[in-house]
Amino acid sequence: MGTPKQLLPIQGRSLLRHLAEISIASLCDPVIAVLGASPHQIRPEIEDLPLQIIENQHWQSGMGTSISTGLAALLEQKPTLKAMLILVCDQPFVSTALIDQLVVAYQSTNYQIVATTYLETIGVPALLSDRYFSELLRLNSDTGARQIIQQHLNETYTIDFPKGAIDLDTPDQYQAFLAQSH
Repeated sequence: MGTPKQLLPIQGRSLLRHLAEISIASLCDPVIAVLGASPHQIRPEIEDLPLQIIENQHWQSGMGTSISTGLAALLEQKPTLKAMLILVCDQPFVSTALIDQLVVAYQSTNYQIVATTYLETIGVPALLSDRYFSELLRLNSDTGARQIIQQHLNETYTIDFPKGAIDLDTPDQYQAFLAQSH
C-alpha cells in the first residue's frame, strides 16, 4: 500500500478511527485495538478514544498473532468474557448496526459463532464464544479466525454482508472504494 492502510482517509477520518468509533458505539464492551506495524505512527489516531490499545510485537508472524494478542488482553481485563468479536481494519463498510446485529444474533440463537458471509466466504466480522478461546489464543500465523469458523460451520450462524467483500489491500482497491463512495 505504501502507507499504513489504517491511516487511509475515509469519510473525513482515518479507516482505523472510523472502525474504532463504530466499535465503541456498538454493544461491544470493552473495545481493544491491536496495532501491528508502525504503532507509533498509528496510535495517535485513536489514543483519545475510550478503548485499550495493545501493540502486537509479533505482527510479522501474521494476523493470527493479532487475534491471540487481543484476546489475551481482553481476558486479562475481563476474565469472565463469554464471547469476542473480531474486526479487521480494511473493511470500510462495517457499521455499528452490523456489529450489533452480530451481537444480537449471538444472544438470541444457540450458535457459538456468528459470522458474516460475502462472495461465498464465511468470515469476519465474526463473533466467537469462549468455547473457541483456546483455539484463538493459539493462532500464530497468517491464519485468522476464518479457519476456526470453517472447522465449526455446524455451530455457525451467518449474516449476509455483501460489502464485506470490499477490503482495502491495494492502492487500486482504495481508489475504487473512493470512486464508489462518491
